[in-house]
Amino acid sequence: MFYKLMRLFIVVVGCFIGPGLVLVGVTLYNYFASADLFNTLQTWVPFVVYIASGIISGIIFFILSKRLAGAFEKNTKKVEAKLAATPSATLLAGTIGLILGLVVAALISIIIGLIPIAWISIPLTILVYLVFGSIGLSMGVRRRFDFTAFLHARKSGKGTEARKETGGYISPKILDTSVIIDGRILDICKTGMFEGDIVVPEFVLKELQRIADSSDSMKRTRGRRGLDILGSMQKELKNSVKITDADYEDVPEVDIKLLKLAKDLGGKVVTNDYNLNKVAAVQDVPVFNINELANAVKPILMAGEEMKVTIVKDGKEASQGVAYLDDGTMIVVEGAKGREGETLDVSVTSVLQTAAGRMIFAKIR
Repeated sequence: MFYKLMRLFIVVVGCFIGPGLVLVGVTLYNYFASADLFNTLQTWVPFVVYIASGIISGIIFFILSKRLAGAFEKNTKKVEAKLAATPSATLLAGTIGLILGLVVAALISIIIGLIPIAWISIPLTILVYLVFGSIGLSMGVRRRFDFTAFLHARKSGKGTEARKETGGYISPKILDTSVIIDGRILDICKTGMFEGDIVVPEFVLKELQRIADSSDSMKRTRGRRGLDILGSMQKELKNSVKITDADYEDVPEVDIKLLKLAKDLGGKVVTNDYNLNKVAAVQDVPVFNINELANAVKPILMAGEEMKVTIVKDGKEASQGVAYLDDGTMIVVEGAKGREGETLDVSVTSVLQTAAGRMIFAKIR
């Protein structure tokens, strides 16, 4: 139906374009020749000329209407799809920016309207509207994060429980690629530890997709695992997981994009990447490292405590054997070299906390 109406509209417009061109041509001729083109002809001739030009232009546009309407319909569907995929906050912020830009342009056009020369004032007015409208739209889209933060602040300001983090609202948690692939984030979120939205940028999704499509089987497995974890989070956590199209095309590194996004949203980066953790600390960006959480909830062992462990391999140093607790904590046992597979009674001698985790040293009782 839309296609047929579009073709009809094009044909109707075409029927008026022919006579319009004839009128412009006659007007220009009369102006430069200082004569009336139709003055010497009978009165019915101009009428026939206008009707004939309308019919001819109508036929031409009828022939062209199929292609023009098809192209218009195709581009309209693309625009609709793009708008449908654009987050509501982006659309609203862009609309507000456009309105403010047009308001500024209207105020400036009042001053331009004082210019008495029409061929200068009219083009300038059009130019001002175009420039300030596009600037307002662009600035609105670019500053949509501030707009979103303001709305969050207004919403969270109604309750005292919500005012727990910076900015007067519950800051969003922005996931990086490594923490999604790791998979523990799903179980952590189920505990209700995270408040606020969980944000996954589209550039992280693209990186997951690249990993999932890798020719390396190990990377491909990790990428697919990450996509599965994200799918489970969207299903099980309902409306808590938000996908954002925010991107920084001038920044190639995904980690730097994450940090910039965290600054713009006033959020925290959730990761298990040690290097990203360090870079975030330098840039004063809040980070939640799940490895640090895992270390924090491990049972605390004191020197002198006794336990049973199974030696799984020899250690790096002479006479050492290596065992592991159920939570993955490594135990280095003195005098256990060559006793792989044996379950031994050991006594803790010391505990070493490192950036990579906790390491326990013990000796055979």
